[in-house]
Amino acid sequence: MSTTAQRGPGPLTFRQAVEADVPALTALVESAYRGDSSRAGWTTEADLLEGQRTDPEGVAAIVRDADSILLAVENEGGLVACCQLERQDEDAYFGMFAVSPSLQGAGLGRAVLAEAERTAARTWGARRMRMQVIRQREDLIAWYERRGYRRTGELSPFPYGDERFGIPQRPDLAFELLTKPLD
Repeated sequence: MSTTAQRGPGPLTFRQAVEADVPALTALVESAYRGDSSRAGWTTEADLLEGQRTDPEGVAAIVRDADSILLAVENEGGLVACCQLERQDEDAYFGMFAVSPSLQGAGLGRAVLAEAERTAARTWGARRMRMQVIRQREDLIAWYERRGYRRTGELSPFPYGDERFGIPQRPDLAFELLTKPLD
């Protein structure tokens, strides 16, 4: 699977990630959410969480999972974005969404999200996209709402004590489920 689209920073190529992509994908996700490099974009979680966002083992597990697709997004400069799609019965789960901090705000995220929705519907016949967003990320939730996602009010606890997902900097973190019908 590989498609090309002209949006944002040059022509984009969408393809399914392979094992050889794992180091670059891990670095991309980390750069978009953690540490000083993440502050160049608006998706940073650095004020909410320290430590890692993911690790090579977690990324590799998604690449190998028969019910998942890890979309790698490239332009002429290389890897610029990624996202995970996971088949869940008639739904698809959207996660591990990362856009290079230096390219955020140029429409790249919108293009990736739209391609993810098309891919889930085309590949699995998914009727709905689901995602979990840290509920304290009001700016990010608002961005998804502008793209047709709705808050469900369904909360899931943050995995406190599991440093594979970061070290929380506040005691009230939780995920909220957002959904969107895929017509």
